[in-house]
Amino acid sequence: MRITKVLLAAALAAGLSSPAFAAEKLKVVASFSVLGDLASEVGGDLVDVTTLVGPNGDAHTFEPSPQNAKALGEAAVLVENGLGLEHWMQRLVAASNFKGETVIASKGVEPRLWQGDADEAEELEKNADGKAIDPHAWQDPRNGILYVNNIVAGFSAADPAHASDYRRNGDALNEQLTTIHDRLAAEFGKLPEAKRRIVTSHDAFGYFGAAYDIQFIAPEGLSTEADVSAADVAKIVRQVKDEHIQAIFVENITDPRLIDQIARESSVKVGGELFSDALSPKDGPAPTYVKMFQNNESQLLAAMSGS
Repeated sequence: MRITKVLLAAALAAGLSSPAFAAEKLKVVASFSVLGDLASEVGGDLVDVTTLVGPNGDAHTFEPSPQNAKALGEAAVLVENGLGLEHWMQRLVAASNFKGETVIASKGVEPRLWQGDADEAEELEKNADGKAIDPHAWQDPRNGILYVNNIVAGFSAADPAHASDYRRNGDALNEQLTTIHDRLAAEFGKLPEAKRRIVTSHDAFGYFGAAYDIQFIAPEGLSTEADVSAADVAKIVRQVKDEHIQAIFVENITDPRLIDQIARESSVKVGGELFSDALSPKDGPAPTYVKMFQNNESQLLAAMSGS
């Protein structure tokens, strides 16, 4: 018994900061890469984040695996977008028996309504009036601030001892997002209305467009699972020609062949790659939420400012 006490005392004296005595990190599961980054920024070294739909992944078409269910079952916090983006989440939560804190990152966002194809609207979440909702709210950095605040609140509820740390990290990130919004508003505000039209793969930039008065035209709807007809493509090609649209972009989560076809048939060069529903890998141009905006800003302005 004396030996055991001596060993325990020695271990404690050697430092409670050793791995054996270190406080366990808050286990967090985030539904897709944007939320995974925000959770990591808010949590810092205090959290261990597992992201279900990783870089360049498509949350619209994701199918959870048994490994995903296991990770969620062991987590203390789940961070999901809401607004109908993760149509598979309810099945995953049931399979995992998750009992932790759920953060709906989009809580408090004023949702955009979907004005497009009625058939696709059937698959989208509805508001109280039965109108279909666009789930891509993170594309407005002001909504990103709400996302951060919701994550801070969720982490603080699950781990009250570190609430001040989460708040400090969240405030620092929100300062960056405020700066980004101010810069985007100023830069895009300089462009004439005739240049405020963009063609992208699917309709993921509605919130961005509403924030900075830009019209985004997409052959696919809000989901990458939407079917695209030859008539849809022909309509966009005519619009590009008639309105002299000079900015056409591929997205990192979609097959570029459709955009390549539109660019070829309208004789307009593809401007570059935008990041919509997913971040890039760490060695790419948009590995974080902040850098996603920086990449998209530079790509869009370069194309839209041309003669």
